[in-house]
Amino acid sequence: MDLRPGLRQQQTIKLSMTQELTQAITLLQYSTQELSEFLENKAIENPLLQIEAGNIKTIDPRYDRVKKVKSSTQADRQSWLEQMAKNETSLVSYLMSQIDLGQYNHEMKRILNFLINSLDANGYLPMGHDECAHILEVPHERVEKAVALIQGLEPAGIGARNLQECLLLQLERKEKKNHLAESIISDYFVLFAEKKWKLVAKHLNVELKEIQNVFDYVQSLNPRPASDFSSEQTAYIIPDITIKWDGNSFSVSIFDEVLPKIEFNQSYYEKFNRFQDKQVQQFLKEKHHDYHWIARSIEQRKETIHKVALKIVEKQPDFFIYGPEKLKPMTMKEISEELGIHESTVSRAVREKYAQTPFGTFELKSFFSSAIKTASNEDTGSQEVKKWMTKLIDEEDKYQPLSDQELVRLLEGKKGIIVSRRTIAKYRDQLGIPSSSKRKRFG
Repeated sequence: MDLRPGLRQQQTIKLSMTQELTQAITLLQYSTQELSEFLENKAIENPLLQIEAGNIKTIDPRYDRVKKVKSSTQADRQSWLEQMAKNETSLVSYLMSQIDLGQYNHEMKRILNFLINSLDANGYLPMGHDECAHILEVPHERVEKAVALIQGLEPAGIGARNLQECLLLQLERKEKKNHLAESIISDYFVLFAEKKWKLVAKHLNVELKEIQNVFDYVQSLNPRPASDFSSEQTAYIIPDITIKWDGNSFSVSIFDEVLPKIEFNQSYYEKFNRFQDKQVQQFLKEKHHDYHWIARSIEQRKETIHKVALKIVEKQPDFFIYGPEKLKPMTMKEISEELGIHESTVSRAVREKYAQTPFGTFELKSFFSSAIKTASNEDTGSQEVKKWMTKLIDEEDKYQPLSDQELVRLLEGKKGIIVSRRTIAKYRDQLGIPSSSKRKRFG
C-alpha cells in the first residue's frame, strides 16, 4: 500500500440528497391531512401554485347573502335541528348550575369560576391549593373552601387532584359504606394498584378474597368523572385507498377527492413575466420550478401508494375475499423486492394511510406481520398468534391463570404454533393483557 502523500483521482457513484428529492420523500410519508396542510402553506409562499379544494366552495358574499335569505329548504331546517341537538351541556355550565352564587361574595365567585374552568378532561384539578392561591392572590383557606365545595358537586369525584382522591370522594358518597375499601385506597393505594395484595392482606390482617372483593367493587367506580361531558368531536378516517371485490376480480383505486387540487396560476405568471426585471424573472423561474416539482412529487406519491396497495392485494387475496382472519404473514421487505424499491419507501408509503375494504377500513401498515413457524413447517402471522393467545387467556381458570410458558406449550400443542416465552410476553404487552400473577383471582 502506497502511503506517500500525493494527488489521486477516484471516480465514485453516489446519490446526492437534493432539496427536491428530500421533499419528494417527505411528501410520500405525509398523511392526507399533513399533505393538505403542506399544500396550503406552499400556496401562501408560491403565488404560481393555486389551490382548488374539491370539497370547499368559494364564497361570493353578494351571491351567498341573497341565496341564504331566499333558501328555506327542508334540508336547511334539518341542519339547524341537528345543530340544536348537538348543543350539549358543558361540564362548566353543569357545575355552575349546582352552585347558588348569590350567597357568595365576589372573591369566592372568582375562585370558583377559576377552579371550575381549570378542570381537565377527566374532571381533575391539575394544580395544588398553594399554586391557585398564588395565582389569584387570595388566602389559602379560601381556596380550600372552594375546592371542598366543588368536590361536593355532581358527578362524584369531580375536583380531585389525582385518581386516589377521586376514588375516595366516590367511596365517601356511597350510602352503604365499605370501610375496607376506604382504608385500602387511603393507606395502601400503590400496593393495591400494583396487585401486591398479599402484602396488603398481611398489613390489614384480612384474607386475599376480601381484597379481591374490594378490587371488584372499585372497578364499579368512575376514574374519569367528567367523561360524560367530553367535548371532543368524533374523528372520522377518510381512506386513501378503496379496494373492492365483485366476486371475480379486484379493483384498487386512489381516493384523493379530499386533497386540495393544485393548478398553475397562468394569469399571474403572464402578468409578471412581461417585466424585464432580473429579480422578477428569477423569482418566477424559481416558483415555476417549485410548482412543477410539487406536482410531479404528488403524482409520484400517488403512483407509489397505488403500486404498494396493488401488491398488498396480490399477496393477501384471501383477506379481501374472506375477512381479517385470513391475513397471511407478509413483510415490507417482500413488497419492496417485488416492486424494485427500497424497504423504507414501502414504510413511508403505508405510514398513516388507510384502505377501505369489504370488511371495513384498515391501516395499510396492519397488513404487514412477521412470519412465525408452525410445527408443520408452515408460516403463520403474529395476528393469528395473538388471536389464539387471547382465546386461551379468555378461557383460562382465573384462579390458576396460564403463565407465559404454559401459553407457549398450549399454542404448540393445540395449534402447532412455535413461539418463545419472550414473544408471548411482548404480545401480551401489545394487547394490554397483564401477567398471570395480576390476572389471578382469589375469590
